[in-house]
Amino acid sequence: MKSTILPLLLFLCAFILAGCEPGAAENAGRPSAASQKLVVALKPDKNPDQMMEERQSLSKYLSEKLGREVEVVIPVSAAVINEGFSNGTVDIGYLSANDLINSKDAELLLVGEINGQTTYKSYWLALKDSPYDSVEDLKGKPIAFASKTSTSGFVIPLWDLKRRNLLGDGNDPEAFFGKGNVFYGTGYLSAVERVLNGQAEAAAVSYYVLDEDKHLSEEQRGRLKKIQEQGDVPTHIIAIRSSIPAAERAALKQALLELNDGANTGLRDRVVTSKLVEAEQEAHLRPLKDALSVLPK
Repeated sequence: MKSTILPLLLFLCAFILAGCEPGAAENAGRPSAASQKLVVALKPDKNPDQMMEERQSLSKYLSEKLGREVEVVIPVSAAVINEGFSNGTVDIGYLSANDLINSKDAELLLVGEINGQTTYKSYWLALKDSPYDSVEDLKGKPIAFASKTSTSGFVIPLWDLKRRNLLGDGNDPEAFFGKGNVFYGTGYLSAVERVLNGQAEAAAVSYYVLDEDKHLSEEQRGRLKKIQEQGDVPTHIIAIRSSIPAAERAALKQALLELNDGANTGLRDRVVTSKLVEAEQEAHLRPLKDALSVLPK
């Protein structure tokens, strides 16, 4: 009997002591990172059908790389992505620089690099046969911004209007374009479509909407022209929820950087449009913060 009881007592003591270790209660029953679903959110700035294909391909790629379930979602706006960072329902997000500035619970993980640069240009686009040659020609005309949070499709164009003394003391673009003449879309495509269907005379978007075959068909791009460019605009960002542990963050960064390799570049270009590189957050955001500092609150 004694030989049976002694091992049992030793086991019970070890179990009790293990339960008293710091963090044991918190970790009890908690799944490991590898068994938790990773949620990646893409900003809705392209054709919905195209983004659905990208969503499925990216989910498959990351699931295989990380050995865990990955869900790629397309929320209705960047604000929803930032809310997801705050409540823990989004782990990774593809955002503009302005979206990251507006986020309280996310940090820069990687940025896009275009022709060796981590900045690009914002364009005003109009129909090719329109009489407009500059933004000054759009005074009193209906126009479309990509969205209220878009860096290249709103903030930088608005800053440029201010720099050209086309706005008064306020930052309301209707002061220049006219009452009821300003539309805010849900992405580049929604803004350009208003130009193509005659609802707006011009749209503020990223350069690649016109210059690259990513958002519009060849026929659509053939109907448009650039009437002005402005910038520099910090490239889009892969942001990560601030509370994600360092080891998990490193694995996610490595998996995303491997999109730059060989056969993965096609998927990379469809999802994030350019090469992914590391960058320091404050340095990357500085051109945008400089622009925001000029605009009235």
